[in-house]
Amino acid sequence: MKLTTKGRYAVMAMADLALFKDKGPVSLTDISIRQNISLPYLEQIFIKLKNNKLVKSVRGAKGGYLLEFQPEEIKISNIISAVDEEVKTLNCKKESKKGCNNKYSKCITHNLWDQLDQHINNFFEKVKLQDLIKKNQVLFK
Repeated sequence: MKLTTKGRYAVMAMADLALFKDKGPVSLTDISIRQNISLPYLEQIFIKLKNNKLVKSVRGAKGGYLLEFQPEEIKISNIISAVDEEVKTLNCKKESKKGCNNKYSKCITHNLWDQLDQHINNFFEKVKLQDLIKKNQVLFK
């Protein structure tokens, strides 16, 4: 399965933002420290999240980032796709005329991996940001 740190870190950072949303704008430095993610990497991720209208920035001494929507409205799939990630278990392209083995047929396990792709992506469609933070709210507030 291919899901890089960019996708995982984007979900972690958004969960952190959701967890601390009631305290006002959250700085990337705070997220970086709490989640152990490099600040320059977070900056790159948040540019994409902002461009995809999942977060908004607030300038100033007390500035930082806020969620554009409530945590119960943000699907994990939205976050992953916002940073140009996709969960992919197949090595071949579904629409390719050449099969998995660079021949004109699909490999023997193609349908298995294709179904796993669908299952994982359907899972990320169903899970909301709110679902991630429910269990952690007591610990951090």
